[in-house]
Amino acid sequence: MKESVLGIQVNTENYDELLPKVFERIETQQKSLVVAINPEKIIKAKEDPALKTLLNNAEFQIPDGIGVILASKIQKGQITTRVTGVDMMMRLCEESATRQKPIFLYGGKPGVADKAAQKLKELYPNILISGTQDGYEKNNQNVLDKINAAKPDLLFVAMGSPKQENWINANRDQLHPTIYQGVGGSFDVLAGTVKRAPEIFQKVGMEWFYRLMKEPHRIKRQIALPLFLLEVARNSKKQ
Repeated sequence: MKESVLGIQVNTENYDELLPKVFERIETQQKSLVVAINPEKIIKAKEDPALKTLLNNAEFQIPDGIGVILASKIQKGQITTRVTGVDMMMRLCEESATRQKPIFLYGGKPGVADKAAQKLKELYPNILISGTQDGYEKNNQNVLDKINAAKPDLLFVAMGSPKQENWINANRDQLHPTIYQGVGGSFDVLAGTVKRAPEIFQKVGMEWFYRLMKEPHRIKRQIALPLFLLEVARNSKKQ
């Protein structure tokens, strides 16, 4: 099930409902992109038709951000649970370990993907990590060849959005994996080079506030949230 938030499609399911659908795609060999949707991306997509097309063409659009949940509430929609990019990656890795589906980590600074892979092995001892590649390899064909030689079923790409999703869309027809997710800074979180917000902030959907306290320059980005919700309210009244 999907719901439109200011013209962007968003999945209404929670983690437990999404996971079987994702792994069914592996069994049926249907290549699929998992993309995280938050208010900032939705606002950018209004001004950027290419980004809007990219987001709406993804097979899975997860509601990453409390703003999307609030928007759905305003328009009396069905999205009630945040599905964050990093947590979706972790759930996919956990399920991959259970199902013995190999994964590949691509992106980040040299050594970060390797540290992230090591952490995943500690968390999920049965996980099959078929390879890693940092984001500094200039020859794209070398990257494609390395991934294809490893034959993973899932590929996690850490380049920042929308660069990572654009790279996936440009290359996935030439690649072996079935499931693709752009994961931003998730490798850094796993590797311990970037600290995630404490769990209490995560549970109440206030990670943005924690990041704002740590990085006050983000205030301009956070001001966009009430404007986004105001637009959602206006839009829902028109319907």
